[in-house]
Amino acid sequence: MKIFSVLFSLVCVGALVRAAETPSPKLPRGTPEAQGISSAAILDFINAAEGKIDALHSFMLVRHGRVVAEGWWAPYAADEPHMMFSLSKSFTSTAVGLAIADGKLSVDDPVLKFFPEDAPAEPGKNLQAMRVRDLLTMSTGHHEEDIKGFPFSSQENLVKKFLALPVAHKPGTLFVYNTPASYMLSAIVQKVTGQTVLDYLRPRLFAPLGIADPTWETSAQGISLGGFGLSIRTEAIAKFGQLYLQKGEWHGQQLVPAEWIAEATARQMSNGSDPAGNWDQGYGYQFWRCPQGFYRGDGAFGQFCIVMPQYDAVIAITSGTKDMASVMNLIWERIVPALQDAALPEDAVAHEKLAAKLASLVLPTPSGAADSAVAKTVAGRRYVFPGNPQAIESISLDVANAGGDVSFTAKIAGVEQHIIAGRGAWRKGALAAGPDAGPIAASGAWTADDTYTLRLCRYRTPFVITYQLRFAGEQLFVDSEQNVGNGDLKRAQIIGKSE
Repeated sequence: MKIFSVLFSLVCVGALVRAAETPSPKLPRGTPEAQGISSAAILDFINAAEGKIDALHSFMLVRHGRVVAEGWWAPYAADEPHMMFSLSKSFTSTAVGLAIADGKLSVDDPVLKFFPEDAPAEPGKNLQAMRVRDLLTMSTGHHEEDIKGFPFSSQENLVKKFLALPVAHKPGTLFVYNTPASYMLSAIVQKVTGQTVLDYLRPRLFAPLGIADPTWETSAQGISLGGFGLSIRTEAIAKFGQLYLQKGEWHGQQLVPAEWIAEATARQMSNGSDPAGNWDQGYGYQFWRCPQGFYRGDGAFGQFCIVMPQYDAVIAITSGTKDMASVMNLIWERIVPALQDAALPEDAVAHEKLAAKLASLVLPTPSGAADSAVAKTVAGRRYVFPGNPQAIESISLDVANAGGDVSFTAKIAGVEQHIIAGRGAWRKGALAAGPDAGPIAASGAWTADDTYTLRLCRYRTPFVITYQLRFAGEQLFVDSEQNVGNGDLKRAQIIGKSE
């Protein structure tokens, strides 16, 4: 393994120089039939997804190295990044593999070896026995209740916090999903390389794959969060999956050791016994095994990189759904059976229908009227709110154009902000302050004489917030609910009064 690591490091030196000079282009494109899957089958999957899943944000299918179908539900778009959540873990695993190939560490190294200054005064036997391998396989020996609520956003030293957790079981014997363990992997990479996982991967993975502008949230100590926090585009997910499908080789360069990819995606740890369960097929090094023998990285609310070696195929998906299993089950039911060994006869009619569908995908917008009797009486009036968790201080709305678009002016967290809500369409803008700050797209309609329904999509995240603005005399009642998230999705009602 050491000889291989040295040889791999020497190869990488030249590869890093070439990657900096010539980033890889986009993945090649092709027709579904030429790559052994019918356009009709893909269209069937898309239609079924729209009927059964709330909601996909993007979909890309790669077969034999070619993208044969791709689509984004507006306002999501090909050139916009999306939060990966725990799909980030598979990238952190890759960084560990590269650091091992560089001779910086081993999977059998004790975790305490890297942080003697942060260790408890008298570490227990189980903590002393914990290895890098145990972090990778989610078998650290922790109980779920001991890692629940780990304070990733605090100012605390998170490494020290992790090492102070009780370790009830012998490491390597019990699978418990453990995002703090992924943070520790990131911290170890940073300790041995002097770079964050993001910076370490830039020249070794992101640049040669042509993945532009990846971002990764960090802890207060400046460590990439490891278990989540990465944002990239859909095609970047597909390229990552294709790299793994190709056993780490990319345009003649061995970016990641094939030996590491085989280990990382193999069943390293048992995590259940349901033969059909999507989370019971075993766990690798921050990769899940799938019922059909595939493997995947996945993230909360439906972020997927699914690699199907038997079919020479990769699927990349972003979404905002409460039911991640429904996404995978639909793939197993509609896509997998349609993957054929040989090319199919071209079907121009079916391909045209698929292309038209993929080009017209859009998230549902509120259905309602362009105007109402109440709209004329409230236009231009400013409603002021008492202090509230949403930091909304005031709201006013007015007609933006004859098409039914509505202009909103809101003071949020002390900053006056303006957005346009399209009727039957999404209008992009941004919020400069408040809990939902960042790029947004807005759509709305009068869903009752006294109620305007506004939908805000934070299109670089899975999050879509629906507001019901009900006008009653001098008051404005605002109810809101987020599509997905942790905890209560309904926000407390706030009541404003007309000035």
